[in-house]
Amino acid sequence: MIERILITGGAGFIGSHLAERLLDSGRQVAILDNLSTGRFENIEHLVGRPGFSFAIASITDTPVLDRLASESQAIVHLAASVGVRLVVEQPVQTIETNIMGAEAVLKAAARYRARVLIASTSEVYGKGVRVPFREDDDVVLGPTSRNRWAYAASKMVDEFLGLAYFHKYGLPVVIARLFNTVGPRQVGRYGMVVPRFVGQALAGEPITVYGDGSQSRCFCDVSDTVRALEALLDHEEAPGKVFNVGSTEEISILDLARRVKAMLNSDSPIQFIPYERAYAPGFEDMQRRVPDTTRIQTLTGWRPLLRLNEILQRVADWQRNS
Repeated sequence: MIERILITGGAGFIGSHLAERLLDSGRQVAILDNLSTGRFENIEHLVGRPGFSFAIASITDTPVLDRLASESQAIVHLAASVGVRLVVEQPVQTIETNIMGAEAVLKAAARYRARVLIASTSEVYGKGVRVPFREDDDVVLGPTSRNRWAYAASKMVDEFLGLAYFHKYGLPVVIARLFNTVGPRQVGRYGMVVPRFVGQALAGEPITVYGDGSQSRCFCDVSDTVRALEALLDHEEAPGKVFNVGSTEEISILDLARRVKAMLNSDSPIQFIPYERAYAPGFEDMQRRVPDTTRIQTLTGWRPLLRLNEILQRVADWQRNS
């Protein structure tokens, strides 16, 4: 078992849950986060636990990253620009953070022969229409004139770079493509649909559906996602491979809005907003996003345990109590 792990972006939604799980299994966990999208409140309850430490700094702060990498057996790279809204509004930050951050992590890991798990995204499948998406499928992106696709392209470069380090230097690098992870601590500030719908329903505000709501997604609870990351981190046959991580329970965004409204007994009306108003003129979305998770199930036995209704209830309970 890998005992000393560094999590970049560890104060974020997924990173904080992963840190909890790894600490609970008796490991030492260090977190590196500049708090640009992460929140110290996500990890504050971990301060003082045996084996836990944190540094508030950027992954491009070379001395800090080098010190933490030298003390770690593995690095889980979660630091990235997150959320469609942030990507559309800040394309330079998206590209630089994702590509330069991954490069910095891989260089540091190579110096100390640390295993690396790079969190990628289902966005790399772009406008592909072959569903469910398999790790070796071709990808189709929109034009470079639409910065909507900058995030997908930058994460593809991260994957290429990580796998290049594996093939050229023998660095043990694993790629996990995450599909719509949701759960407690996730906020709707950057366009995340589930916390946004739940927050609107609880407040009695209009539940805002972008487009016509026919686009569909599969939502995986963060507790299931971090189980998958831990399994991939430990498995000796995982390096050099790409793994989809997500639920296969598909639902349209309109039906999601209806389900949230019904579950929470909300009087909120459902309001449709054109993509052009929500994001930018010419915005394109992926119509379906469904993973084939055969590869990770075959290797590790992992499969998601929580169904969508349980996931939504967990999000609602957290929002009521936070």
